[in-house]
Amino acid sequence: MSSEETNKTGFERLLERPLIQTILQRRTHRIGRGVPLIKAGTMTYQSTQKPVPLTDLEEAILIAMTGLTGLTMPDRPFEDPVTGEFVMAKPNVHMEGRTAGSPDNAQGTYFFLINDTGTYFIDRVPFTPPLSFEPEALIAHAKRAKVKISNGRLDTANREFPAYLDSNRLLSNLPGTTVLFPVVDLSHQYINGLMYLLTQPEGHRPTIVDDRNFYLRAGVGKWVKNRFLNEEIKVPLGVIGSLRTQIEADLLLQNLMLVADAMGLGAYIHASISPPVLLGDPKFRDSYGPMLGFDFAVPKWRLLDILRWQVPLPKYSSLRAHPVGLRLGDRDLIKAKSPPNYQNMREAVDEVVSAKFGSQGIYKDAALFKGIYKDDFGDRYLTEAAEYSSDVIECVTDICEYIYDTHGRFPAHVDAIHVPGVWIQVHHVDLEYYNRYFKNALTGAHHDHDNHWH
Repeated sequence: MSSEETNKTGFERLLERPLIQTILQRRTHRIGRGVPLIKAGTMTYQSTQKPVPLTDLEEAILIAMTGLTGLTMPDRPFEDPVTGEFVMAKPNVHMEGRTAGSPDNAQGTYFFLINDTGTYFIDRVPFTPPLSFEPEALIAHAKRAKVKISNGRLDTANREFPAYLDSNRLLSNLPGTTVLFPVVDLSHQYINGLMYLLTQPEGHRPTIVDDRNFYLRAGVGKWVKNRFLNEEIKVPLGVIGSLRTQIEADLLLQNLMLVADAMGLGAYIHASISPPVLLGDPKFRDSYGPMLGFDFAVPKWRLLDILRWQVPLPKYSSLRAHPVGLRLGDRDLIKAKSPPNYQNMREAVDEVVSAKFGSQGIYKDAALFKGIYKDDFGDRYLTEAAEYSSDVIECVTDICEYIYDTHGRFPAHVDAIHVPGVWIQVHHVDLEYYNRYFKNALTGAHHDHDNHWH
């Protein structure tokens, strides 16, 4: 090996590490340096090392793996090649691209980070300059992105179920580790996705029905009557679910897993603190405190909730409480498109539409699309590609108002803010443990991590 090769930093080696090699060698490494006693029969293990927190650079690389990376491309057809009818070519909620894909580029996933210094919200800060991937720029970017929520680790005094699950209580969220976890705002894309669903060609727009209300029409009676919707094609709200918005969180977690492994760090995706406990659901605050301190909305109980949601009495209304936002001081870190954040659902829908097609919306920003297209193709796209029709917007508004008026919350069939219930812990691997008990447990990147990164 040449002296030049020997002197390469861990960062330089990370950039050169083959992707396929990382994927094929990826393994979970649960045991980090300084882990307490691992009681495992004749393989009981006590670490002789102290916990070693991630460096600023190591942590900054992970934060970058959840962030924005530039602009996406609206590479879609504008028209049906047979009928000439428009095909919706402006479904994207945002044009900024991320390290993982997102349905309609909704990018509803936010990340939180826990380390020895505190608990942080990761703000979406574009790289400055764009796509700069140098150590100094990454560290500066991470400092801008980290918004401290509280000092110290977010944790519970009691590590028993339902806060922690089984062996995770002995290994998870320990000193020296960095934990990242996703929280997904489903509400924005729920509205936008309904609009996209109703841009199907005439005769193929489905009638939305409510499987939590005896499969009645979900506020679309007049739209069936005027034949804007096809009565023969029925789609239940429960089947619509989260409109796949939650999938991007899984993709981002996989990115983090692969990059941590390629750096020679231990990575461990596992069940997080129970989501209601983590966010501060009112049912658990007496036992665990506010935790992240999300705002929750509790629907007013109605007699039909006995049948719709199996909530027998008003005193059990909190069973249907759901998170609707997170504030820090006077700033909304996460704000669901739902009352009480808005006076009504029409106002919430109007804001989604305005953010796309209003005077300050992304599809009125010619300069933005000049950064995507060559020559004058950006102007052509903005002019030629159709927007949502007024009928689509009004029909979706009626559906959203129906959901809130009928069920007392929006959405009703999924939470406005979804917590996947998993997080990833990244730490420095206890090499002695793995070398003692396992074959082929570690890669060269793990064995050489200290030499190259520290």
